[in-house]
Amino acid sequence: MRQPNKPRSWVVYLTPVNEGAARAVCEQNEWDRMEAARPGHYTLIRSGITNEAEAEKLARGTSGDSKPRQRVLSGEEAAA
Repeated sequence: MRQPNKPRSWVVYLTPVNEGAARAVCEQNEWDRMEAARPGHYTLIRSGITNEAEAEKLARGTSGDSKPRQRVLSGEEAAA
């Protein structure tokens, strides 16, 4: 059970999935329990992240990012 005034810390890790691995996020205390139950089964990417959104972004990587917009050149610019 989480203590109400204790700051939360997040972890990003790799979990084995169908012949590969997927990035996942959990709280530090959950990671500690998972690692104790199955040492070495999961691969830690980074711990000590103080913001859940930052942890989620790290886990997601560039997936879901908007595509960079390309500038459309006018006829004069394209000819130059």
